[in-house]
Amino acid sequence: MARLIYTSLASLDGYIADANGNFDWAEPDDEVHAFVNDIDRSVGTHLLGRRMYEVLAVWDTIQDQRPVIADFADLWRSTDKVVYSSTLESVSTARTRLERTFDPNAVAAMKASADRDLSIGGPTLAARAIAAGLVDEWSLFLSPVVVGGGTSAFPAGSSVELTLEEERRFSNGTVYLRYRTGR
Repeated sequence: MARLIYTSLASLDGYIADANGNFDWAEPDDEVHAFVNDIDRSVGTHLLGRRMYEVLAVWDTIQDQRPVIADFADLWRSTDKVVYSSTLESVSTARTRLERTFDPNAVAAMKASADRDLSIGGPTLAARAIAAGLVDEWSLFLSPVVVGGGTSAFPAGSSVELTLEEERRFSNGTVYLRYRTGR
């Protein structure tokens, strides 16, 4: 059975965007980006909310010769994407389908039948998967910045016990923490 992995780049105080919606402080350098790419090699399907999809859709057409960027673009193009949105009219990227509602049973069936992992992105969508008990791993990249408020990376009201599986420090001050759900 495939894992469902929640991946998030966040500030040290747990926000993916500050109070003004900015997240430029979270842009990974080449070292962090290469590590993210290596994690994404196991992913066959990305589950995305509308906002996260709109941020990532650029990877479908980006033409950048830097090796780490070209590598991520290739990984993005080779995966299936499922976008959950009741407001998005259509999708603009290849290998992408639009779902109007998040169905935990359908996601559980995807996990059971997939030969590669699933990744979930965006805190609102991830909160639904966490509440349904579907998230197996949490991959958190904490940036060395405190933004004081904004969009939380973690669902409000959730209580989830986690077991630390891996940690890594990067030269730019970013810290990677990988947790498995449960004790």
